[in-house]
Parts: sequence; C-alpha cells; structure tokens
Amino acid sequence: MDKKIVFFQKPKNVMLLAVFTTFLWGSAFPCVKIGYRLFQIQEGDPFNQILFAGYRFTLAGILVILFAAYQQKKWILPDKNNIKGIFILGMIQTTLGYVFFYIGIANTTGIKSSILYSINAFMAVILAHIFYQNEKLTLRKTLGCLSGFLGVVLINVKGGCFDSSLSFSGEGMILLAAASFSTGALLSKNTAQKSDSMMITGYQLLLGGVMLILLGIGGNGHLSAFSLEGSLMLLYLSSLSAISFTLWTALLKYNQIGKITVYNFLIPVFGVTLSAVLLNETFFELKNILALVAVCFGIYIINKPEKV
Repeated sequence: MDKKIVFFQKPKNVMLLAVFTTFLWGSAFPCVKIGYRLFQIQEGDPFNQILFAGYRFTLAGILVILFAAYQQKKWILPDKNNIKGIFILGMIQTTLGYVFFYIGIANTTGIKSSILYSINAFMAVILAHIFYQNEKLTLRKTLGCLSGFLGVVLINVKGGCFDSSLSFSGEGMILLAAASFSTGALLSKNTAQKSDSMMITGYQLLLGGVMLILLGIGGNGHLSAFSLEGSLMLLYLSSLSAISFTLWTALLKYNQIGKITVYNFLIPVFGVTLSAVLLNETFFELKNILALVAVCFGIYIINKPEKV
C-alpha cells in the first residue's frame, strides 16, 4: 500500500492531524479580530471583511502551489480531468461559504452564529450517508454528533440562554455557510480522488480567494492602514489556511467523511480558548470544561474502532 495512504489512515496520525488542523482554524477566530483591528476594519463593513478574506485565501492558495511545486521539483497545473471539480469546490467552499459567513456574522450574535455554524458537522455526516455506501448513519454517529453539538452549545451559552429571534440575513446566511462548508467536504473528497490533494487545495483556494477579492472590490470594499504587524498577521492567517486546508483535503481523501468532519466541533472550543489567551477573554468556567469533555466524547464515539 502507498506510504501516503498508510500515513493518513493510521488512527493516531488522523487524530493528531485533525486536532492540529482544527486548532489552526480555531486560532483564526481571535486572529481575524486582531487583523480587523490592525487594518481598521469595522464589524459593520462586510465588503471590507470579504476583501480581507480574499487577500487571505488568495495568498494561501499561492503558498500551497509554490510549496507543492518546490516539493515536486516542477510547476503544478490542474489537468482537464479536475479543472471542473476545482472550480466548483473553490466557488462553493471558499467563495460562497465565506460570503455567507461574513454577511451572517454581521447580522446576528456571535453566540448563535457559532452554534449554527457547527451544524456543518451534522450536515456532512448526513450528506455522506446519502452519497456513500460505506458511510451510513448509525446510532453511534448520531450520539457522537449530538455530544459534539452539546459541547458547542455549552461553550457559547451565556447567562443560561440566547436570543431566539431569526432572520434570513443573519441566521439564514450562517446556515447557508454551514451547508456550503459541508458540501465542500464531499466535493473535496471526490475531487481529490482524481489528483494530488495539494494541487487541488492550492488552486481552489486561489480561485475562491480571487473571487472574494472581486466581490469585495465590487462592493466598494477597501483595506487601509497597512503595517508590518498587520501584514504579518495576514501572512499567518494565509499560512494557517494553506496548512489546514491541505491537511484536511488529504484526511478526507483517505478516510470516511463522518470520522473526520466530527473534529469540526473542536474549532469553537479552540477558538474560545485562544481568544482567552490572545484577547483576554474568560475561559476557565465550568461550562467550558464540560463543553470540551462533551466534544472529546463525541469524537471518541465516532472514531472508536468497530468490534469484530
């Protein structure tokens, strides 16, 4: 068997890589806020935020392509068999996903958006059940998802409740973002089967990022106050996207979607933890510890080997 397949299917490696990837994505929450401050982007400026995201993902795509070219000692280009898949993946997972996400964030609370966003893990498991014969929804998968979702609810609830009002421009957009990301997981797996995962990742990020830039500019978005500190933060965000999407695409390629996407429940846990460190927000509360336990329990249930 190919060494790459063995490496990405080994349970210990899967766990470590998936946790590391979700840690990187979790770090994006406080770092994006810091980036907004450094570039003087206001919370109510969605096109400025989309433009910022465009720069981030375009640079991330370039970094992946350059690293893949260096590793393979040649320039990598998509062939006719995967151009269509890369285009669709870039549009759905990167462009549409982050357009919906940023508009939704601007029109709802952080608590509700975090909870609704985590539904993408459920959606991915359900879609995998529909489209893949070997990924049927089982009682254990259902319990694992429910445990993970409970953890996300616990870590986001403040004062015992949250606002129950709904709007299409807010909660509706977050749900569309979740649908885009979960659909992207399936598309990523299908597209990566036909070619190198790094090439797929690089070009879909580049394409999606360029489209975000065009949308941001089309909405009169602009970035100002460029500085060394801000540029370094943008470079970090681009690097974490390059690394995380590359690893995630490889993990999805060689493993069942349900066993990988359940790790998405760790993203808000890491996000809150790192926000406490970087933004001086409170983390060490009972509900946060219980949330971490619930998330880890859900991941354990879904990834526990079947009894023979």
